[in-house]
Amino acid sequence: MNDPDISLVIPAYNEARFLPRLLLSLAAARDRYAALGGAVEIVVADNQSTDDTAAIAAAAGARVTPVEQRSIAAARNGGAAASRGCILSFLDADTVRIHPETFAAIATALDDPRCVGGATGCTLERWSVGLAATYAMMVPLVWATRFDTGLVFCRRADFVRVGGYPEELRLAEDVAFLWRLRRLGKQRGQRLHRLRRFKVVASTRKFDEHGDWHYFGFLARAPALLFGARFDALADRYWYRPDR
Repeated sequence: MNDPDISLVIPAYNEARFLPRLLLSLAAARDRYAALGGAVEIVVADNQSTDDTAAIAAAAGARVTPVEQRSIAAARNGGAAASRGCILSFLDADTVRIHPETFAAIATALDDPRCVGGATGCTLERWSVGLAATYAMMVPLVWATRFDTGLVFCRRADFVRVGGYPEELRLAEDVAFLWRLRRLGKQRGQRLHRLRRFKVVASTRKFDEHGDWHYFGFLARAPALLFGARFDALADRYWYRPDR
């Protein structure tokens, strides 16, 4: 079997409720890319799920790889290690859907030697005043740093070179990874690329659980991370609690 062009890694912990809708969207996008002669593999990094996450992923044709260390960064890295594509991409399991032309857009972006990697960005599955304010607050940060969310992508060789996602971090590992990638690109005259026409539709489940304005309080504490604060209790409650 030939290696795929693109590997999409999905870290997942008890995502049986949300994963099916994403897998349907990915199948459509993968078929669209296959019609252009490309190949995509879906790798679900099962991070000790106690529900039907693994079975649902396998039934949809995804490769399931177990990752024992309960860490989002470790799950991303474990999925990457099990994958075979020369391009790596990463997406959260509760994403609602991706644009059907996403994989072709990634391949085109990385055909440009000036691109070190990037992300699609996202829109939300629902809107409110609080969600719109949160989104608007993040836009200047994205413009200034070119760090975006959604589906993140890069070349496998560069992923390995920067050391993947930092497993010592229990949160903000995605920001730290893009920082590493951006620094590598700067050394070589490359930039992060934002695929703004191909945004994913992101879940609002955290806002459903914690309130549409909760992110303002969360971000107020974020600068303390720069001074070594770990926020283990916050990480446990927000991402790692056992009943999720």
